[in-house]
Amino acid sequence: MTVTLADVAARAGVSPATVSRVLSGNYPVAEATRARVLRAVDDLDYVVNGPASALAAANSDLVGILVNDIADPFFGIMAGAIQSEMGPAVPPAADAWGPGQAPGGPQGRVATGPAGPAPVAEKLAVVCNTNGSPERELTYLTLLQRQRAAAVVLTGSAADGPEHTERLAAKVARLVAAGTRVVLCGRPPVAGALALTFDNRGGARRLTEHLLTLGHRRVGYIAGPAERTTTRHRLEGHLAALAAHGLPAQAPGTQPGGDPAAAPEPPPLVVHGAYDRASGYDAACELLRREPGITALVAANDTVALGACAALRDMGLSIPRDVSVTGFDDLPFSADAAPALSTVRLPLYEAGARAGRLALGREAPPPGGVAMIRAELMIRDSTAPPPAPGR
Repeated sequence: MTVTLADVAARAGVSPATVSRVLSGNYPVAEATRARVLRAVDDLDYVVNGPASALAAANSDLVGILVNDIADPFFGIMAGAIQSEMGPAVPPAADAWGPGQAPGGPQGRVATGPAGPAPVAEKLAVVCNTNGSPERELTYLTLLQRQRAAAVVLTGSAADGPEHTERLAAKVARLVAAGTRVVLCGRPPVAGALALTFDNRGGARRLTEHLLTLGHRRVGYIAGPAERTTTRHRLEGHLAALAAHGLPAQAPGTQPGGDPAAAPEPPPLVVHGAYDRASGYDAACELLRREPGITALVAANDTVALGACAALRDMGLSIPRDVSVTGFDDLPFSADAAPALSTVRLPLYEAGARAGRLALGREAPPPGGVAMIRAELMIRDSTAPPPAPGR
């Protein structure tokens, strides 16, 4: 049975005219109403008209790149790398590279024929900034489906909840069924999409193990937003490292190795906040207020770590003499910070470029459609053994 405009209007609880305004995009509509209409379009799998339905299997030259915050270098680097793979170019002959050096690695990425490498069709990359909103993410996917995008790349962490996960999976299934390639870069896998996942747990665990090996036992953790998958995975890695060293998550006034029967297990020294400098500053102040004996701070990312460093300096504390600080991601400024920031390196540009090649079918998919991007520990000047007692 064909779904009509009236069906969408009834599902969204608005008039057919409002549905038309939302779909045309030519009239102002309240954001909440717009989201409700687009969700009804999704739920009913509504296609605007007959000719559009006939074209649904065709693809445009459009590639959508979804980011949480384009002003954040983490997303900017990946988006730029993805766009760099959009063409156009005719690569040199295969013998211009050494063994295994053809673009895209051993699999190659460019179709060839009797006349040599085929031209790579240029695509138009459109960056969609969600501001971390799950609803906005789904709205952009709806719009890209209506534009018959050739591919969609979703970057960074996802909203960590069953409802959004289910709705995202349904939207991905519709995109794939319409012929759109979907690639996830730095996100958990979703059925039907190719995924390049980041080793956030492993990287966080190695980072905290580094601090514990130096002798730190009072370690505060500045986490990102609690509802994001990246936040959860990095925090899990941190807590796993503590547990492996016999250190349960600690709270102010408790001593490692104390009698567990003396008091209930304390909550962790963890403060959640945004992935920005101001959050790092405020969280560092709060953690030192809770536990002045902290000798190390683990930050959710490098930008948060810079805020933590600023707070420590304002408190008259020296890094790393009094408190060691670590970040995550190894963004370009990390090595130039004062002191240079110990962190975990994620190859963001390389991952983004690979995601771009996968999105355009220029590189063979990884086995099972999922590949893990390894994280590398970068030890610099912001970490050192804790100060001697009484110092």
